[in-house]
Amino acid sequence: MRTLKGPGVFLAQFAADDPPFNTLDGLAGWAAEKGFAGVQIPTWDSRVIDLERAADSQDYVDEITGTLARHGLVVTELASHLQGQLVALHPAFDLPADSFAPAAVHRNPAARQEWAVRQLHLAATASRRFGLDRHVTFSGTLLWPYLYPYPQWPDGLIAEGFDELARRWRPVLDHFDAEGVDLCYEIHPTEDLHDGLTFEMFLARVDNHARCNIMYDPSHLVLQSIDYLAYIDHYHERIRTFHVKDAEFRPTGKTGAYGGYQPWISRAGRFRSPGDGQVDFAAIFAKLAAYDFDGWAVLEWECALKHPEDGAREGARFIRDHIIRVAERPFDDFVKADADRAVNRQILGLQATLGL
Repeated sequence: MRTLKGPGVFLAQFAADDPPFNTLDGLAGWAAEKGFAGVQIPTWDSRVIDLERAADSQDYVDEITGTLARHGLVVTELASHLQGQLVALHPAFDLPADSFAPAAVHRNPAARQEWAVRQLHLAATASRRFGLDRHVTFSGTLLWPYLYPYPQWPDGLIAEGFDELARRWRPVLDHFDAEGVDLCYEIHPTEDLHDGLTFEMFLARVDNHARCNIMYDPSHLVLQSIDYLAYIDHYHERIRTFHVKDAEFRPTGKTGAYGGYQPWISRAGRFRSPGDGQVDFAAIFAKLAAYDFDGWAVLEWECALKHPEDGAREGARFIRDHIIRVAERPFDDFVKADADRAVNRQILGLQATLGL
């Protein structure tokens, strides 16, 4: 078994236009001061990284690595959630999602999708330059408007949607394979890959592609009433990245999983700072250790109540306290007997047939 790495922090929720959050160096100093050892970099945020330069220039990548190293940090993974969303997007989301892409491709879904696919290719190459073997993204959403079947789905609609999703992603997965990088889809409501079954439907259509993997975030499973511990049992071989994010789900007589179009503070399901919600992280860290997960525990901080400065500081400590330094030998090794076949057969009452 290997000990999880951490604590890391996803910078997306903290990057801003005011110092120290408007540069990578400023964010790195802030993250180090909060107690983090690594950062997950959002590749869509030009305040943090120029993705095209990172794919084209090892010198630029080394400059980023050096900036982080001065603060005692490393890159945990690169992330491309916004670009991944645009690889497969239902037209209902065209106008809101234009904000994820440059102005040159606004109101042009075909051009926007082409831009997004290129972004994923750049992310794969940049990940390889950083020496990373895994990357985080979203699957996109062709079918989410049809989640609840009324009016009834026309025959074949869901299969057609997943066939198209696989058609769009298969070349991207192949490019990641060529770069030696796993593509980890964050299992997330609003994405077509939002639970175990949808991941399986997609995985089958990409022929169980070795690079098709999972970014595990228990908060999104809690809000769907999914057994997030059993999820690890089912999919641990495909779980390659991990967001530490807490949540609580407290349905009432007025609202439940759908949230009633309420702001986060009023929803039955809310994201919370680690330790403030309902997720049993002690059990999660134990399961991941037992299954020999070798990645990072990365804080994705989102909370309906707490100030982000407090959430970050507490989150770093929370992760550090939950990482299990795995044992190098069994705890009962002191009473272990050496292997001796003759003795074993005697114990079983088989000594008379030892020569057989």
